[in-house]
Amino acid sequence: MTTELIITGVGCPIPSATSAGPGVLVRYRPPAGDESIHLQFDAGRSTVMRLMGADCRPSDLDAVFLTHHHSDHCTGLQDLVLTRWVMDRRGDSPALPIICPEGSAVSFAERMLDAWDNDLAVRKEHTGRTDDPALAITGFPLPPYPGEPVEVYRRGDVVVRAGQVRHEPVYPAVGYRIDTPDGTMAITGDTLVCDEVATLAAGVDVLVYEALRFSEFDELPPWRTFILDYHADTALIGKQALELDTPHLVLTHLIPPPADEADEARFVDDIRASGFEGELTVARDLTTIVLG
Repeated sequence: MTTELIITGVGCPIPSATSAGPGVLVRYRPPAGDESIHLQFDAGRSTVMRLMGADCRPSDLDAVFLTHHHSDHCTGLQDLVLTRWVMDRRGDSPALPIICPEGSAVSFAERMLDAWDNDLAVRKEHTGRTDDPALAITGFPLPPYPGEPVEVYRRGDVVVRAGQVRHEPVYPAVGYRIDTPDGTMAITGDTLVCDEVATLAAGVDVLVYEALRFSEFDELPPWRTFILDYHADTALIGKQALELDTPHLVLTHLIPPPADEADEARFVDDIRASGFEGELTVARDLTTIVLG
């Protein structure tokens, strides 16, 4: 048995030639004879391309989870759903579960194909298809805080739980905690460093944290400082990971986007300055962490 956590995009709203939009693929390979389980968390720009780079076709996905409705986390979902439909064998693919907190994320998922109705109609008429992309959209209530993360998905030995995070004024926003027989992972989504994340990430083997270097934004004009209101400062991330005794911290959704290894090293320096001595990865697209 092995579990792979694959970063499908470390990007943010700022375009990058090398980084896809935010996303994480968790692939659990059970004992021989059983099919692998593929779970995608968020789907930013170019997610389909990165999934292919991870040897995962859209049709392989067993579920997609959204942390919140911000466009940089969702723009790749339409591409993923449409590509899955184009690639399947005339309706053979089961409905794709899309799981997210109730509210704006559900509304987006329900309406995201409206703009493609003409495209779908032409393709169906041309090919003789009668089926539309099959989706199973499930919204869950925002988990209460304080309280343990709540179960939102289970398949065999794989369990996904959701916990509240702090990304106001974006509401609701959640992170996810994934358990497999190989270990436990937490994915924060976009958030401040907060007690809610500490609850979500307590005792995990790998913590995937969005990361913004606040020190780089000292010279921002006042109208741009809003970005500091709802993201995680690297200095505070390191302090929290130290307090949680996190074995492996993975940084993603990197702001400002690193241009080279020297820029990546600045993220490392911020985290290490807190005293955190655990394993630390400044992720790139397709960075893979193996558990088990």
